Amino acid sequence: METAAWNALYTSVYAQQDSRPFDRETMRRIGGFAVPHRGLIVWFVLVSVVLAAATVATPLLAGRVVTAITEQAAVQVVVTLAAVIALIALLEAGFGLGQRWLSARIGEGLILDLRTKVYDHVQTMPVAFFSRTRTGALVSRLNNDVIGAQRAFSDTLSGVVSNLVTLILALVAMISLSWQITLIAVLLLPIFILPARILGARLARLERETAAHNAAMSTRMTERFSAAGATLIKLFGRPDEESAEFAVRARRVRDIGVRTAMLQQIFFIALTLVSALALALVYGLGGVYAIEGTLEAGTVVALALLLTRLYAPLTALANTRVEVMSAIVSFQRVFEVLDIKPLIQQSPEATSLPEGPLSVEFDQVHFAYPSAEKISLASLEEVATLDPRDGDQVLHGISFRAAPGETIALVGASGAGKSTIASLIPRLFDPDQGAVRIGGVDLREVSAASLRQSVGMVTQDGHLFHETIRANLTLARPDATDDDLWEALAQAHLAHIIAELPHGLDTIAGERGYRLSGGERQRLTIARVLLAQPQVVILDEATAHLDSSSEAEVQAALAQALSGRTAVIIAHRLATIRSADRILVIDRGKIIESGTHTELLHTGTRYQQLYHRQFGPTAESETQTLHA
Repeated sequence: METAAWNALYTSVYAQQDSRPFDRETMRRIGGFAVPHRGLIVWFVLVSVVLAAATVATPLLAGRVVTAITEQAAVQVVVTLAAVIALIALLEAGFGLGQRWLSARIGEGLILDLRTKVYDHVQTMPVAFFSRTRTGALVSRLNNDVIGAQRAFSDTLSGVVSNLVTLILALVAMISLSWQITLIAVLLLPIFILPARILGARLARLERETAAHNAAMSTRMTERFSAAGATLIKLFGRPDEESAEFAVRARRVRDIGVRTAMLQQIFFIALTLVSALALALVYGLGGVYAIEGTLEAGTVVALALLLTRLYAPLTALANTRVEVMSAIVSFQRVFEVLDIKPLIQQSPEATSLPEGPLSVEFDQVHFAYPSAEKISLASLEEVATLDPRDGDQVLHGISFRAAPGETIALVGASGAGKSTIASLIPRLFDPDQGAVRIGGVDLREVSAASLRQSVGMVTQDGHLFHETIRANLTLARPDATDDDLWEALAQAHLAHIIAELPHGLDTIAGERGYRLSGGERQRLTIARVLLAQPQVVILDEATAHLDSSSEAEVQAALAQALSGRTAVIIAHRLATIRSADRILVIDRGKIIESGTHTELLHTGTRYQQLYHRQFGPTAESETQTLHA
């Protein structure tokens, strides 16, 4: 009875969480995940049926024992019946372990299938997807929703089968013993279920409020406990106010917890009372029948025991639709992610790029960042509806060609489109019109593996994982030896710093690399690209965080490392790109000037303005000399 009460409470509360409809297509897709586990599922159902039959057999045998005792039957009969009960108990234990093993294999296997499929699919998403999505919401799909979907096969499936068989067998047995008592017992079922329905809605509201407060506290802690967040709080935060704001939500969660505990206890007491009254009725009415000679004493005991086997499955089956719907909702939330179509897809006839130095060519490239509806979900952004507007046009007919081994520099104001151009080269996005070619091959016809091997990029933020320095480096080249790692670090002028760390290459870099300075972090990402030895290198503000001394050293290392390779460099500090073979001035998504540093100082109006703004009198003197 206690188990039935708590199950009724749980399903009633869970019923309030989501009730969206589902269709046959959803069921078909769910069936697709079940197919690899169909053998285990069949055995699981069979074992559940056997356990259900054993559940009903024990009360009947117990009644026979009481009858044999009251009728003063032979000792051998009582001993035999007791032995059979013991044997059934042993079988239940064995089959129960088997059922649990099968349940775990099916459930954990399903979690593995769903998680790997979602994880692999998410990796195909464009960068814009991750820039819009809240990481916690996406991780929840891989954890909470996947586990919720798993319940459909492990808990719900076994519950429906075993409860249905138990209910049928228990009803048949009780009707055969006394249809009058059975009828009264069934009529009491609504009284058993109603408290769960009434209190379930109130508890669900409290659960949702608790979840909201916990989520808010979790978000606050995540932001403030990161290295960057903690630094910001120490610099500008107000500790007393921070503590007070956190404590308000924490106290609210405490108060809700007390109310929830009391409602649960009231519910449990109510259902326990109904159960006790039902048993009293069976014993009272059955006792009268037994005294009148209509029933045997053993039959009354069997009816009382069967009653406990009746309410539990009846209550569970009454909430089966809720459990099924809850599991299906979890499946739907997983399918939502799987149904986001990747914008970047590899062609079935994809080829590899040629060996050796490669050219980079932009041919009338137009590009606008994709709208939210194409790459995201409202639930992942935690907004009511997605912004339906298409992105503004960023690039307008960009055309240029970097010959093999040539260094092209992109300059211009922030937001001009420089980083967008750079992101199209490793195919983080595809152009809306025109083509981007490497080695004369359209990137849409190049395999992802070949492109990764041929193109290397150092971004502005110099991101590192919370792993060892060795792991962060070998991400670019897994088969690299320690000698290769140290050579790349030496080229990036970082070897002496890493060698002085307590664990050398095995030192943990920290979250986002915060155990290293900004310059060290950036040089480590440069070393990673140097280790990969790509034919095409993109440097997007690669030296932005370096001091003058470090910048000079890294520039010298890059000049040596980029020798013979095609390079595209983005830099706001124009001194770092003076030696580029060609400089392209980008303004509002268009190339407005092109030439060498000297040529642009002589003829380029916008480049002159940028150069004079940075170097003042020195630039004016240099320009006057060129015009002289």
